[in-house]
Amino acid sequence: MLLKEITAFLESQAPLAVQESYDNSGLLVGNPSQDIHKALVSLDCTEAVVDEAIRVGANLIISHHPILFTGLKKITGKTYIERVLIKAIKNDIALYAIHTNLDSMPDGVNAMICHKLGLVDSRILAPKVDTLKKLITFCPTAQADKVRNALFAAGAGHIANYSECSFNTSGTGTFTASENTQAFVGEKHKQHQEAEIRIETIYPLWIEEKLVAALTSNHPYEEVAYDLVSLTNSHTQIGAGMIAELPEAKEAMAFLQQVKETMNCGVIRHTAIQQTMVKKVAVCGGSGSFLLSDAIAAGADVFITSDYKYHQFFDADSKILIADIGHYESEQFTSELIVQKILNKFPTFAVQMCTVNTNPVYYI
Repeated sequence: MLLKEITAFLESQAPLAVQESYDNSGLLVGNPSQDIHKALVSLDCTEAVVDEAIRVGANLIISHHPILFTGLKKITGKTYIERVLIKAIKNDIALYAIHTNLDSMPDGVNAMICHKLGLVDSRILAPKVDTLKKLITFCPTAQADKVRNALFAAGAGHIANYSECSFNTSGTGTFTASENTQAFVGEKHKQHQEAEIRIETIYPLWIEEKLVAALTSNHPYEEVAYDLVSLTNSHTQIGAGMIAELPEAKEAMAFLQQVKETMNCGVIRHTAIQQTMVKKVAVCGGSGSFLLSDAIAAGADVFITSDYKYHQFFDADSKILIADIGHYESEQFTSELIVQKILNKFPTFAVQMCTVNTNPVYYI
């Protein structure tokens, strides 16, 4: 399989457009036309991971965390980042990262945590803004159904759990065709009036190129009139963290013990237990302290995340139980998630999880 086929699939599952501004997801090393015969999936990309890829014959490493976050001025092997890149390039191994874009998906990293903990009724905790746009176009009445359905097929019209959403109004369009036109209707040099439908539909910004192509290829007019409008609406299906519930309320300490066992935690750092029972749970894989106010506003009894600093624990302010389970521990099932997605799409493709434990933190 070509590398670009695999990356196109991964980006259909977690569009690069939704990654955070500081992130560097996507293809980091490799030729998109390179033939890939086996992929190794890991949380991090370290020298040990590259060594395993060489050993098992994988020429693609898909990691959650990018090995490259910022630019490099020299690649001399002085740092572990440089050594990873040198070894990967020498052995013709492509490197791909799928990080905060996967974090933001409704079936991504946080959904995996909810699944492992047996949580139900999960939804995005902090929906993203500035990821939705509206397309407005004008089409002859007789061809409106064809154009509208083409837009839906391209991915437009999704609002929460509803699909094929649009608003349509009737009106009259006017135009005068010049000498060099091949107008669908009307006569040259004479103003024409046409009964048209104004079609409005919403779409995520990362399908815009595909959507405009679908519009222009299915619209009957030689020159298609359309508007692309940016929206400030929240995208309820894309964003940071998740809020979910236990099937039944559970004693707080018993739940923390369940989390420790399920997530293979060496330790859980937590705030004081203010209430005996917990039911609603907020989660965020990786560093999630920025979501504390969202978790409290959502009515969560406990917030499971990682990388909390000492003074940040005070921010719980007796309103919520913060449980810091460790960065690696919160994201350890991401490799399993990625492998599942790839095999669901390409059942015969050779992909496997890395056996290297890349957690840099140890406990005694």
